[in-house]
Amino acid sequence: MDKYRLHYAPDNASLVIRLTLEEMGLSYDTALVDRRAGAQNGAAYRALNPTGLIPVLETPDGAIFETAAILLWLGDTHPETALVPAPDSPQRAAFLKWLFHASNTLHADLRMLFYPEKYIGAAPDDQRRLQAMLKVRIATHLRNLDAACATAPTLFIGPSASDDRAGPSALALYLACMMRWMALYPRNSDRSWFRLSDTPDLARLLSRLETRASTVTAARAEGLGPTPFTQPHLAQPPEGSAT
Repeated sequence: MDKYRLHYAPDNASLVIRLTLEEMGLSYDTALVDRRAGAQNGAAYRALNPTGLIPVLETPDGAIFETAAILLWLGDTHPETALVPAPDSPQRAAFLKWLFHASNTLHADLRMLFYPEKYIGAAPDDQRRLQAMLKVRIATHLRNLDAACATAPTLFIGPSASDDRAGPSALALYLACMMRWMALYPRNSDRSWFRLSDTPDLARLLSRLETRASTVTAARAEGLGPTPFTQPHLAQPPEGSAT
């Protein structure tokens, strides 16, 4: 394989990987996972990822799934891109703890918020109680991440955070996508609990990311519009479906 293949669905977690590949300037092609047709549950996709979750990145080392694992592998395989601190960097430990907090804690809580029926059953009252608890938890996660962005900005914007041209870290791209989804989902639920202004340092980060060529390219490919992070709307992709 002379380039990567990203198995994606529009505005899914694969968006994080598309942004990262674009930011790194790496050659890749895409393979749509048609969620409406249940392609993520088909034998071909399950052979790549037995969990059926999106994304999968096919690489010369084989197919990789789990968003954080893909980000870390890409960063270590292409250290010149500086989206992930090198193993001998003094920032490596701090970066890893926040990356896996984003993946294992924040993203996991979002999945329960968006799909409560998968975790607590079909009873509406049970779902509402679970979602209310999760909104409090997620707001706390965001405050902690906002504080980290304020005190250790180079974990989010490269080694020269004060330089307006400095690129984002993989962690920043991951957070931007999740904060986009918080503003949009679940569609039939009150989302007034999420206000970008509550996390001013992350808000500035998201505004900065929207000016990047990588964001413009990914937003065009997936129908996300010109302000996919600060004023998002539901995706209108040229192919496939976000849900």
